[in-house]
Amino acid sequence: MNHLQANSVARAIAVVALVCTASAAFAGEKKYDPGASDTEIKIGQTVPHSGPGSLYGVLGRIGEAYFQMLNDKGGINGRKIKFLTMDDSYSAPKAVEATRRLVEQEEVLALYGSLGTAPQTAVHKYLNSKGVPQLLLNTGASKWNDPKNNKWTMAGLPLYPTEARILAKYVLSVKPNAKVAILYQNDDFGRDFLGPFKKVLADAGGNAKVIAEQTYDLTDPTVDSQLINLANSGADVFYNISTGKASSQSIRKVAELGWKPLQLLSAGSTGRSILSAAGFENAAGIVAIRYSKDAGVSRWEKDPDVMAFEELRKKYLPTVDPDNTIAFAGYGQAVTMAEILRRCGDDLTRENVLKQASNLNGFHSPFFLDGITYSYTPDDYTPMKTLYISIFNGKDWDISDQPVTE
Repeated sequence: MNHLQANSVARAIAVVALVCTASAAFAGEKKYDPGASDTEIKIGQTVPHSGPGSLYGVLGRIGEAYFQMLNDKGGINGRKIKFLTMDDSYSAPKAVEATRRLVEQEEVLALYGSLGTAPQTAVHKYLNSKGVPQLLLNTGASKWNDPKNNKWTMAGLPLYPTEARILAKYVLSVKPNAKVAILYQNDDFGRDFLGPFKKVLADAGGNAKVIAEQTYDLTDPTVDSQLINLANSGADVFYNISTGKASSQSIRKVAELGWKPLQLLSAGSTGRSILSAAGFENAAGIVAIRYSKDAGVSRWEKDPDVMAFEELRKKYLPTVDPDNTIAFAGYGQAVTMAEILRRCGDDLTRENVLKQASNLNGFHSPFFLDGITYSYTPDDYTPMKTLYISIFNGKDWDISDQPVTE
C-alpha cells in the first residue's frame, strides 16, 4: 500500500468512526426515567372515584378516554400512554396510600390532575422529596406557587389570590367608595382569598375599605347569624368566600334580609347546583371570575374545542352527560398533559417533564375561554393571570367582553 492509499484508508476509517460516533450519540439522546420506555409512558393521578366527592371521579374517566383515543391514533411520539387514575375518596390518608403505590409500585413518570388541597398537601413533600412531577392540580391554593422550595408541584386552577386581586380591582372600578363586608371560611382556603383582597383595597389608598368580617366553620349548621351581622354593618359590597351549602345559605339569606349589596362569590362556588339551592332569582347580579367554557350549552355548541370534546365523549364515554363541565375540565387537563409529554420528545426524564410544564406560558387549553392561556414560567407557577369577570343574570353567566389581568 503506497502513501496515498494509506491516507485514503485512514480517512475512510475516520469517516466511519465519525458516523458511528454520531449514530451512537443520536441513539443516546433517548433518556428515560421510571415510567418511560421506547414503547410506553406511564402517568397517574388520584381523585375521588367514591365517597362524597365522587362526582369528580369523571376527571379520571375522561382522562382514560382521552389517552385511549390517543393510543388508538398511535400514542405520543410513537409511545402508548398508560394512564392510572386511582381512588382517594377525597381522603388524605387514602391519597397518601394511592400516591405511594403509583410512585413505588407502578413507577409512574409523573402525576397530573389530582384533586383537592388537603389530599394533595398530604403527598406534597413526599413527591418533592422523590422528584416526581405533581402537575395541573385541581386546587388553587397559593402554596402550590413555590418553585424555589417545591419545584415539582404546580396548580392547574387559577390561584385563589389571583382571583381575589382581580375581584378587588373590579370593586374599585365600579364602587370606588365601597364599604365591604366579608364572610370567609375559617381555614387556609378562606385566608387565601381574604389577605390579597384586602391588600389591593389598602394599596389603592382611596375610600374603599372593609368594614365588617365574619367567619364560619365547615361544621356550622347555618351562617344566618353571621349574615345578619354583616347586613347590619351598612356595607354595600358583600364578598362571599364560602363553599358548598354555606354559599347557598348565604345567598338565600342576603335575599331574605332584603340586603342589596354588590355580591362577589368565589369561583369554586358558582356551580349551578349551589346557585339552584340558593334560588337562581336570589343569585341574580352576583359577580365572579371566569376562565372556562361550558360543554353542552348552546353558546359554545359550535366551538371547535367543545365539538372535539363532544366527539370524544360520544365515542369513548357515552354514559357521561354532554353538559358535564367537570368532564370537560378533565378533558382540557388531559390535552394539556399530552402537550407536555409531546414537547418532551425522546427526553422522558422527570426533570424534562417538569421543564416542559414550567415553560407552558402561552399554551391555550381547549377548556379555556378565548384570550386565556397558561402563564407558567420556571420562576412563577401562577397557572393563569388573565381571567374574565362574569355576572349571573338569574339564568346564566354574562361574561365580560375583555379579560382582566392582575
